Amino acid sequence: MTQLPIDRVLPQVLEALQKGTNAVLVAEPGAGKTTRVPLALLKEAWLEGRKIIMLEPRRLAARSAAKYMASMLGEQVGDTVGYRVRLDTKVSARTKIEVVTEGVLTRMLQEDQALEQVGAVLFDEFHERHLHGDLGLALALQSQTLLREDLRLVVMSATLDAEPVAELLGGAPIIKSSGRVYPVETFYRSTRIEGKVEPQIAQTIVQALREHAGDVLVFLPGIGEIRRTAGLLAQAGLDSSIRITELHGSLPLEAQDAAVAPCKPGERKVVLATSIAESSLTVEGIRIVVDSGLMRVPRFSPRTGMTRLATTSVSQASADQRRGRAGRLAPGVCYRLWTEQEHPYLPLQNTPELLETDLTPLALELAVWGVMKPTELAWLDPPPQVAYRQSFDLLTLLHAIDEEGRPTEWGSRIAKLGLHPRLGFMLLKAEQLGLAAAACELAALLSERDLLPQERNVDVRLRLEALRGYSGRLVADRGAIQRVKAQAQQWSRMLQENGKQQQLADGSEGIADIGLLLAFAYPDRIAQRRSDGRYLLANGRGAVLPELQPMSRAAYLVAAELDDAGVESRIRLAAELNMDRLEQAAGEQLQVEEAVEWDMDAHAVRARRRIRLGAIILKEAPLQQPSPERVAIALADGIAREGLELLSMSKAAKQLQARMLLMAQHNSGWPDVSEENLLATVQDWLLPHLYGMKNRSDLQRLNMVQLLEGLLSWTQRQELDEQVPTHMTVPSGSRIPIDYSDPDAPFIAVRLQELFGLQETPRLAGGRLPLTLHLLSPSQRPVQVTRDLQSFWNEAYFEVKKDLKGRYPKHYWPDDPYAAQPTNRVKPRT
Repeated sequence: MTQLPIDRVLPQVLEALQKGTNAVLVAEPGAGKTTRVPLALLKEAWLEGRKIIMLEPRRLAARSAAKYMASMLGEQVGDTVGYRVRLDTKVSARTKIEVVTEGVLTRMLQEDQALEQVGAVLFDEFHERHLHGDLGLALALQSQTLLREDLRLVVMSATLDAEPVAELLGGAPIIKSSGRVYPVETFYRSTRIEGKVEPQIAQTIVQALREHAGDVLVFLPGIGEIRRTAGLLAQAGLDSSIRITELHGSLPLEAQDAAVAPCKPGERKVVLATSIAESSLTVEGIRIVVDSGLMRVPRFSPRTGMTRLATTSVSQASADQRRGRAGRLAPGVCYRLWTEQEHPYLPLQNTPELLETDLTPLALELAVWGVMKPTELAWLDPPPQVAYRQSFDLLTLLHAIDEEGRPTEWGSRIAKLGLHPRLGFMLLKAEQLGLAAAACELAALLSERDLLPQERNVDVRLRLEALRGYSGRLVADRGAIQRVKAQAQQWSRMLQENGKQQQLADGSEGIADIGLLLAFAYPDRIAQRRSDGRYLLANGRGAVLPELQPMSRAAYLVAAELDDAGVESRIRLAAELNMDRLEQAAGEQLQVEEAVEWDMDAHAVRARRRIRLGAIILKEAPLQQPSPERVAIALADGIAREGLELLSMSKAAKQLQARMLLMAQHNSGWPDVSEENLLATVQDWLLPHLYGMKNRSDLQRLNMVQLLEGLLSWTQRQELDEQVPTHMTVPSGSRIPIDYSDPDAPFIAVRLQELFGLQETPRLAGGRLPLTLHLLSPSQRPVQVTRDLQSFWNEAYFEVKKDLKGRYPKHYWPDDPYAAQPTNRVKPRT
């Protein structure tokens, strides 16, 4: 057996798992960890004949690893070494090493939380941080803590920040191995790419083929870029010995195997791949890597509750993984389509999928596991609270969990189906209605890429017709159709309690009910057409069809796919919905409400009986004889929303309010009658007085002076009149109103001659607040504002007197204001 770098540290791995139960293995690309570690553990005494489960994030890598290990043992896959991936399983009673993908591990844990038949779980390529990888580790850790102290857990990766993982595993030892990577010469671009990346990729591939030997592995973000690059290469006049192949998760398994297989003698190949080829996979013959520096990841938006695929820059760790593909078997070269100056600004590691994806599947798995809150488990990165709360609400809407977060019977069944809870709920509802076959096809369609990627019509019905092969439309991706049919058959079998396979629908069966089925899966995306042609979704957001469509005049539709850009989402896939059919089949989704609400436009209470679906109002009619209490509460709500101007705040009421505010500033225990507090507590002080009223005209009849006085005790009323009176009698005998509009500076406006003889400034609030005096001329114009009358008499009066006496010579201007007789006339009475 060929020696690999990992062989040098295998004794450390074995020793760590003999002395303890957990370990972290960091092994560079080419070290051989994926295939050597599971085989090395087979003969360990602590295994006691139980299985080893190795989690591999990608199906192709899982199958390849299992096949390679089986060949090392001289066996066929399915004997000692087997695998379980979606739509493909090869295991037997003799299998001791099972290589599984992430969703499979979750199902195994849910079916046997103690993993009684498992001795060790290995998490390979953990640095990719897929959702089910984080979930599987969290569940396995709790299983180890509560049920299986002897269960071994090993986290393995080539590029991993090992310390946080080791801490999560209870201080597990970290074992490091160098890789068997040949030198790789790296070329960067001299300038940044402007415009589309495909022409630059194709040009670089042609250059690499001309200047270097070996096959080429090209990393592109998605299938669209792969297809466009393949088209450009087909036009580049390459030698006929150069074969262009694709490698991505949507390909049939046979096509994936062909892409990684060695070339025939005299051939070279160019493998156009997504990040599926980034790790745990050796593509035979690769000596050249061309890296676009881009990757496509799902991004969940808590704002919209929708997931979109986003194209982003790779991390430095991923870029190193990709470059390493060129040095697995011999020295190689790597062309990076970004500048060397840009490289240090790439993120160091990929963002964990857990932080950016739809958490609804995870929330359901936790509920089935028995966890009420994510914080009950140990995570490397805990699930974001906002996204998790949204997922919890959606599961409640789908009847998958109850209000306390426990799984319902349907929720447990949905989890076993292994598909998104939306689609699982749709299958179970369809089963009740005899539409299971069509629902299985629809679920498989929505789980795959669009069968008609170039079709501008967004109607899902066209896709179902294409799947059934009678639409007359050409569909380029026959492999996708095969996968959809296989997946539909699998779910169809799982729905059959007796295990008898259900035949898929033929012809037009179920076509008319596509909108109904989508309504089960996406109740929050049922849409009602507005008068301007745009749509209102049941979740309250707006949506719009991208262009004129055959369904553009549909009164109702269901959006299966939207983007989340801008204020209104663009509908990518949808089906028309017959609302009568929905009411017949799923009337429980409709809410009947009796709304008694304040109408801000009419300034009145409106009582309506509505049948609604979320934000969509389906039917509405006046509600006869609404509850008087609800009407009063609606009135109070209207006042709280619109303000005290709805009430008759007369001048006297406003003055009373200001006086009470002044007293409250200087005396504890007085009610707060500020507008903010009155509006906030309107139901406390005003509600009993609102019975029998229904609009603004009724509210205007309320006596606000009496209502405000009602907030005071008898003693407080006496204090109010004594300490902050409405008027002040000045020395002339005139009764002058006090203005309290500014509680910090109440004032009176009075002619100067009426205050002769007054020694000091009058004070309010028990002497704590001086009254501001606006002193007026005989023509009622202000000549002085003061809060210190004595200072005015002593200092400013004589200058004011000199000025006013010249303008008003007939009026009384004494030399001594203290001894002078006050008057409200031109001159005092004799």
